[in-house]
Amino acid sequence: MKFIDEAIIEVHAGKGGDGAVSFRREKYVPRGGPDGGDGGRGGSILAIADRNINTLVDYRYARLHRAKDGQRGRGAQCTGASAQDIALRVPVGTMIADCETGESIADLARHGQTAILAKGGKGGLGNVNFKSSVNRAPRKSTPGHPGESRKLKLELKVLADVGLLGLPNSGKSTFIRAVSSARPKVADYPFTTLHPHLGVVRVGMDRSFVLADIPGLIEGAARGAGLGHQFLRHLQRTRLLLHLVDIAPQEDGADPVRDARAIVKEIKQYDEALYRKPRWLVLNKMDMLEPQQRRRAGERLIKSMRWRGPWFAISALTGEGCRELALEVMNFLESHTAEATT
Repeated sequence: MKFIDEAIIEVHAGKGGDGAVSFRREKYVPRGGPDGGDGGRGGSILAIADRNINTLVDYRYARLHRAKDGQRGRGAQCTGASAQDIALRVPVGTMIADCETGESIADLARHGQTAILAKGGKGGLGNVNFKSSVNRAPRKSTPGHPGESRKLKLELKVLADVGLLGLPNSGKSTFIRAVSSARPKVADYPFTTLHPHLGVVRVGMDRSFVLADIPGLIEGAARGAGLGHQFLRHLQRTRLLLHLVDIAPQEDGADPVRDARAIVKEIKQYDEALYRKPRWLVLNKMDMLEPQQRRRAGERLIKSMRWRGPWFAISALTGEGCRELALEVMNFLESHTAEATT
């Protein structure tokens, strides 16, 4: 299924039914009086978060959603039937905003969470509501209220505990394959990952976290180079970022320090809050170096970057250091969860 994380839709709720003007006319019931009922409520349009859906592809093509109108009132004080609501099922993590005003309508971050996108119109009043001691035969009713209409932007931000950052071919897809059951495409050319992948990393009984892999960034992404910033939104809900750096790049003139700093610069330009998230440096492809060179090469790069945070040396291809890194990530997430609940 094609991964779509943005969509523009129009929603039109149903109009309320008109109130009825009617009078009770039965044999042996003189002066029966008014008995016109109220109109029914128009159908509303709702959004429901569903964990069984992982893309907005349905709304890329089905852009217009219109609920039915409520039925008009009837005699014998019968209220018109209300129209059925329309439920739009969206992936968990979908944010919904009004295209015209920019107002945030909903942030559906939990399975089953529901939001009203467009409220159906209220039914009109029948003439039975206007009778009084001085007006015993009112011929007045009110029309149904119109339903709401909106043009909305749906934006999916995947829910993950940890996000992967790095240049194309830095080994992010190989890493997520090494520590989880996710199977993103791996190849020896850039941009093999074209959309986000999620993987569940299990480190023990009842101990696991969700890892997100997004397409690689390159310098100039803020100006539209490569795939630009279009997928960075999927890291905004994470609690920890792992910045993968190729310790032994094969391209001529490649500089791991310069490239790593370029990625950090792009993040800061995109979102200051994302830049301030906890971030660990992961030096990948250690298998490309001789065993006696690995520690020295890692320390040299850390010193050149003036990095002061946690760092790890791994080989995603052979699995070296991946298990230890996953355990450290799990401990970090558990400790911060405990701090948040105390």
